[in-house]
Amino acid sequence: MALVGLERIERLLVCPHCRSPLSAARDVLSCTSPQCPHHASAGFPVVGRWPVLVDFERSVVRREDFADGAGRVRQDSLGRASRLPRPLRRLWKPSNRVAVRNIDVLMRALPGSAPTLLVVGGGTVGNGVDAVYRDPRIQVIAFDLVGSPVTQFIADAHHIPLPTASVDGVLVQAVLEHVLDPALVVAEIHRVLKSDGLVYAETPFLQQVHAGPYDFTRFTASGHRYLFRGFEELAAGPVAGPGTQLLWSVDHLVRGLTRSAFAGRVTRLLLCWLRVLDRLVPAQYAMDDASAYYFLGRRREGGMSAPEIVAYYGGAQTKH
Repeated sequence: MALVGLERIERLLVCPHCRSPLSAARDVLSCTSPQCPHHASAGFPVVGRWPVLVDFERSVVRREDFADGAGRVRQDSLGRASRLPRPLRRLWKPSNRVAVRNIDVLMRALPGSAPTLLVVGGGTVGNGVDAVYRDPRIQVIAFDLVGSPVTQFIADAHHIPLPTASVDGVLVQAVLEHVLDPALVVAEIHRVLKSDGLVYAETPFLQQVHAGPYDFTRFTASGHRYLFRGFEELAAGPVAGPGTQLLWSVDHLVRGLTRSAFAGRVTRLLLCWLRVLDRLVPAQYAMDDASAYYFLGRRREGGMSAPEIVAYYGGAQTKH
């Protein structure tokens, strides 16, 4: 696995509040700036092998979550689907071919002999992106709000504890729906990327609530593009279309009727063939009814005007 050892990235880590360097003492990291509130405070704890670099006053994570030194640790780096028998696993969560294709483009475009790729919300290995962890050329740095075998530190994506212009690429898959301020997170991604840095994102549109109280927002194709207006678009479109969106809806309809998540999951397995309908829907209609969208882009300065984002729409409701 191409995860960079924590000892190699410690020099990159900065205070999430003021971005000053950190100093280490026992099981605590402290900000070196006398003007920073984290300089004279209890600092940032280290839980197990994970530094917890969270500005607790501006996060959904509380310092108390780590007060006993245990914190929260995600042991399963592949997610719930990995616990199913292989045939059922393929039906429940088939390979994300869109991600596989775009990750290949991303890896080929990353510059140099040892480019750095930051995985935002990388507590698990995302569907279709595992190639970045297998490529020995790519130096992967990953964080999440919980520790896991595939992360080096714990942090809040609203305040990434890395210096400006410090990474070559960013991967943020199925994360932006779980943050309170997606625009701020994307601004942070823009900040930590080098001038020609690349980003690959996948974000839901028509999906039911998942992760309970930590699910906050959705984006249309145009809304997703405007969110990444500080990037030149290299490719964008649906990750999964109306068939997959229908499958999600039936799953949750059955959950509501039966008051049983298990019944919904069984129904989802039985009706997994609905995903095939994605291939039958023309692209312009899929743009209006997709389950999720992807965006692959290159960092730039500037944004998009209101007329530009209105003209960006390419769905079936275009006026002729």
